[in-house]
Amino acid sequence: MKHLTLTTAMAILLASPVLANDTPGAGVTVRPVIQPLMEEMFQSRVLMRALGDLGYTVAEPQEATAQTAHMAVGAGDADFFPSSWNTLHDAFVKESGGDAVMTKVGTLINGALQGYLVDKASYDAGITNLGDLKDPAKAARFDLDGNGTADLAGCVPGWGCERVIEHHLTEYGLRDTVTHNQGEYNAIIADTIARQRNGDAVLYYTWTPYWVSGALVPGKDVEWLSVPYTSLPDGGTGVTEFEGKNLGFAVDSIRVVARKDFLEANPAAAKLFEVATIDINDVSAENKLIADGEDTSEAIDKHVADWIAAHQAQYDGWLAEARKAAE
Repeated sequence: MKHLTLTTAMAILLASPVLANDTPGAGVTVRPVIQPLMEEMFQSRVLMRALGDLGYTVAEPQEATAQTAHMAVGAGDADFFPSSWNTLHDAFVKESGGDAVMTKVGTLINGALQGYLVDKASYDAGITNLGDLKDPAKAARFDLDGNGTADLAGCVPGWGCERVIEHHLTEYGLRDTVTHNQGEYNAIIADTIARQRNGDAVLYYTWTPYWVSGALVPGKDVEWLSVPYTSLPDGGTGVTEFEGKNLGFAVDSIRVVARKDFLEANPAAAKLFEVATIDINDVSAENKLIADGEDTSEAIDKHVADWIAAHQAQYDGWLAEARKAAE
C-alpha cells in the first residue's frame, strides 16, 4: 500500500473540517414565513440566499400577513419571519408566545417610517396636522363619496398599522370626520396616485421602505402630516419624531423574529440573522424597480443577485461570521 506523504495527509486532515464548516447548515431544513408582498421579497430572498450558501435547505416560504406570520412562528409552524417591525409588531410577538418561544434578532433594515400624507396643495393651504381634520370643513376637502367625511387610504387588516390608525381616529377625536378605507392596498394607493396627478386632494397612509414615496415624493408632490401628540395603542412607546415632525408612528426597525429552539440549534443561522443588514435606500430602490415593471419572481431574483454582487464583501462577511459561530 502506498504511503501518504506528510503534506498530503495534512491536507486531508485540514480539508475535512474546513469544508464541513463552509456549510454548517447541511442537513437542516429552514421554514420561513413571509408576507404576500412583492416589495418584501427582495430582502427576504437575500437572507434565504445566505442561508442556502451556509448549506441550509430553505423550504418554500409560507405566506401570511404579519399577524398570522408571527403566530406561525409562535406555534412552531415556521422557523423565522424576516419582516417583523420592532415597535409596530411588538404586540404580535407578545400575542404569539413572546420571549418564551421566539426572539427578535439583529436589525435587517433601520429607519423605517410610517405616517399620513396629503397632497402639497392641501398642505400649503394649511392642513399640516392630522388633527386639522377634526374640522368638518377641512375634512370635506378629502371627501370622495360625498358623505362629508375625509377618505383616508389606509392599512390592510393584519399588517399592524391598522391598529395604530384606528387608535388615532379615536384618540384625536376624528371618528366623525375621517373614514379609514381598508382593502387591497395597491389598488387603493393606485387610485390615490391617479387622483393626485389629476390635481385632486389626497389623504393616505404609507410607509418606507416602499415604492409609493418614489411615485409621490414628499416635499415635492406630497407632505407628511404631523399628529397632535404621540399616542400609540396599548400604551406603546417609541420615538415618533422625524425631521421636526411628529409622524404618530414610531421610527422603526425591521428585524428577524425566529423560534428560540431553532436559534439555539443553529448558531450559524442565528449569527446570520444578527449581522445581516440592508440599507433602507437599497430596499426602496429595488421596490422602485418593481413599480417600474420588474415585478416577476425571476426579476426579483436578479435584483437579489445584483445586490449581492454589488455588496460582495459585506455579504461574504455575514457568511464568515456565521460559519465562525458554528465552530
